[in-house]
Amino acid sequence: MITSKTPMRMSFAGGGSDLPSYYKNEGGAVLSTSIDKYMYISVNKKFDGDIRISYSTTEDVQNISQIKHPIVRNTLELLNIDGGIEIASMADIPSKGSGLGSSSSYTVGLLHALSAYKGNYISKYELGTLASHIEIELCGDPIGKQDQFAAAYGGLNLIEFHKDDSVTVEPVICKSETLKKIEESIIMFYTGQTRSASELLQVQSNNMSNKHKRDLMKEMVNSVYDLKKIIESGDIESFGPLLDKNWKIKTQMASGISNPEIDEWYNIGISSGAKGGKILGAGNGGFLMFFAPKEHHEAICKSLKALREIPVALDNRGSIITHYQQPNM
Repeated sequence: MITSKTPMRMSFAGGGSDLPSYYKNEGGAVLSTSIDKYMYISVNKKFDGDIRISYSTTEDVQNISQIKHPIVRNTLELLNIDGGIEIASMADIPSKGSGLGSSSSYTVGLLHALSAYKGNYISKYELGTLASHIEIELCGDPIGKQDQFAAAYGGLNLIEFHKDDSVTVEPVICKSETLKKIEESIIMFYTGQTRSASELLQVQSNNMSNKHKRDLMKEMVNSVYDLKKIIESGDIESFGPLLDKNWKIKTQMASGISNPEIDEWYNIGISSGAKGGKILGAGNGGFLMFFAPKEHHEAICKSLKALREIPVALDNRGSIITHYQQPNM
């Protein structure tokens, strides 16, 4: 049996600039970190030559063409694995519509586990590139590339998307006390609302033909580099207000990124001591994150007692193989 462990991610700024409708013309960038919420994928040889896939449901099929799960079907085809395999997945948090990049964590983890199953080493860059290819080209999802590379690499990174389709991942260098301060300042709540990221991202992608929307996205990309400088300098007091500014810009990118209930929760968090925050991911549900001095966390939790706080810490390893026993092929 082979098991992979792949983190989910928290994006601070620049989300949406990883869509080809933007970065192929302007170049994009995001600043994000992986977190201690993981996707686990286990792969084992199946004795009878059939295929079993266990996720929110279980599929028992005889050949790849019968598989309903598009990511699994396309990944098996890409790697030329034609049967005799069992794949099971588990996640630390809801894996659909969470805003934590869980679908891409699944793809990266599956690709990592299946590559190990075949006895092949795969680099972090290859994981990010192939996972993006599977989701965007093979599955046809109108999404960006940030989640795949964030899950593959792990850590706090500046991820840049170039006009030629290449991607650069640059770790953000800072003092350990700065990183600890960032981690201690983050407070995250589950809204209980889920949504289709693909639908929201498709709207954002379509809006890139509008000059005003493109100008807003440029401002968001500029804030990525501003945040990077803030972290590198240790000026954490400026981190929250810039998040707040970035969130207010993001809500103008497309209808449906926020809603009246999210707006109310966000305003309550700010009035209770948060310096900034955002809905994670494409928007309109999933997880609500605030950046606030630790001494204000209790007041924020009390003010938002209708929401469930989810403890969170930063991850710095990216996708790894946690168990490796080479099957007899």
